[in-house]
Amino acid sequence: MLHLRLIVPPDRTDAAVSLIERTVGTAHLVVLPGAARDPAGDLVLCDVAREAGQELIHGMRELKVDEDGSIAVENIDLSLSTRATAAEEEAPGEAADAVIWEQLTDATHEESTLTITYSAFMILATMIAACGVVLDNAILIVGAMAVGPEFGPLAGICTGIVRRAPKLVLRSSYALIIGFAAAIVATTVFSLGMDALGLFSVEQLDAPRANTSFIWKPDPFSFVVALLAGAAGTLSLTSTKSGALIGVAISVTTVPAGANAAVALSYGQYAQMWGSIEQLLLNLTGIIAAGTLTLFGQVLLWRTQRGHWTRKPRPSRNGKS
Repeated sequence: MLHLRLIVPPDRTDAAVSLIERTVGTAHLVVLPGAARDPAGDLVLCDVAREAGQELIHGMRELKVDEDGSIAVENIDLSLSTRATAAEEEAPGEAADAVIWEQLTDATHEESTLTITYSAFMILATMIAACGVVLDNAILIVGAMAVGPEFGPLAGICTGIVRRAPKLVLRSSYALIIGFAAAIVATTVFSLGMDALGLFSVEQLDAPRANTSFIWKPDPFSFVVALLAGAAGTLSLTSTKSGALIGVAISVTTVPAGANAAVALSYGQYAQMWGSIEQLLLNLTGIIAAGTLTLFGQVLLWRTQRGHWTRKPRPSRNGKS
């Protein structure tokens, strides 16, 4: 269930309340006239089944409640209410399949912004992967994949394309490009330092690496895995399945490919460097393509289901239908 807290201009309160009453899957409607001070208006509270949430939010935005008032949405972890249970049962579809587009846009906006924290995670993840590359240690490679934050900007690009938000696409692309560039440069310097300390060597890089040689040798499976990971990662974001997103993070070789490129560059091994960059670009392209197609599919699904959430008359406040 979702909890909506609305500040509604008084001239639109009746329309907003009527929309809530007509929407299948809503419960616990509360109206407090004149309770809001900034902005001034009526405070309207209600709960709605997640699968009906997008339609209700869309309707409120058509009333321009977001422009002249406020729409706040919170997830309800626990609701002990017979009415809430009935609302979830009457709402069509399943909560796990529902997409709250505004929530997704807001989440990807935050995760796709180039910040010091984002850059630090990118650099640290790439340095960890560099150690895994040189030591041919698959555990370190998996750890670096889990630490890497690059799926945020990738999801931002996909969301921006589908939502026709060029600013989100540009901001996400900027974070992705600058993040990887900074990580590769920093890891190249790190590799030279480790070599000076005698901890890295060109012999280790050139040695047969059974566990990590795939990082700089792209093949058709690299693109297939990237496509599958992009679809899975996008579904994990839209359904708030964070555990699945962690699984996606350790399934594609974006950060390790950048790390191998950096180490190879530090030793002048340009064949490995270009192979790693090709692997990196292949994975990024596959994730973006699959993520965008997945979101387009969910948009089409939502459009086919629109109207299902408001097709049943609901009792009005005076008890009449």
